[in-house]
Amino acid sequence: MQTILLVFHIALGLSIIAIILLQQGAGATAGAAFGSGASSTVFGARGSASFLTRTTAFLAFIFFANSFLLAYLSGQVIAPQSIVDQIEVPAAVIDAPELDFPALPSGSAPDDLPDIPE
Repeated sequence: MQTILLVFHIALGLSIIAIILLQQGAGATAGAAFGSGASSTVFGARGSASFLTRTTAFLAFIFFANSFLLAYLSGQVIAPQSIVDQIEVPAAVIDAPELDFPALPSGSAPDDLPDIPE
C-alpha cells in the first residue's frame, strides 16, 4: 500500500512541477502589449490563469493529503514476523510429557571424556 502511495506521490510532484512551469510569469503580459497575445488563446479569452491556478491548487491539495497519509502510515509499527513465529505448533507437541532419561550411575563416565575432579 505504501509503495503505491509513494509512486502516486512522486507522480503528483512531477505533475505539480509541470503545471507550474506551464503558467505565465508576471512579465508575460508585457509581451502581449507588443502584439504577441496569441499565447492566451489556447485556454480561452481569460487565458490559462484560472484553469492552471485551479489545477495547481487541486494537485497541491492532493499532494499534501497524500503526504499526511504517508506520514501516518509510516508511523504505524508493524512488527516483522519471522518464519519461526508463523509456524503453528500442534497441541500434541505442547502437551507432550517430558521424557526422563536414566541418569548415569555415579562414578561412571563415558570412556572418551576426561575425568573431572570433584
